[in-house]
Amino acid sequence: MTARNELRLLPWSGPEGKPCYLSTDDRNGSMSRLADNIEAVQLGTAADLLERASEALDDQDTNPEDMRHLAKELTGVLRDVLRVATSRGHLLAVSEPQGE
Repeated sequence: MTARNELRLLPWSGPEGKPCYLSTDDRNGSMSRLADNIEAVQLGTAADLLERASEALDDQDTNPEDMRHLAKELTGVLRDVLRVATSRGHLLAVSEPQGE
């Protein structure tokens, strides 16, 4: 999944919120598969939460406390999705042939 000597940004944070990286070119390795599965779950959760948010915004009776809770959930899921996008964007950039 990563080019030789490239690090893959993992879909979770380490201590103090610092990024975690994986150094491997084995896309079928257990850590690569775990990262792929977690990314898929994170993206699925984001899609579900987006649907809930749309419904809450359309509902005139949604109370402010529920909206604050939803905003907090959206913030967390957006952080996860940005990490996935950053990781996948980096992987695309390093896997493209140079000079084209």
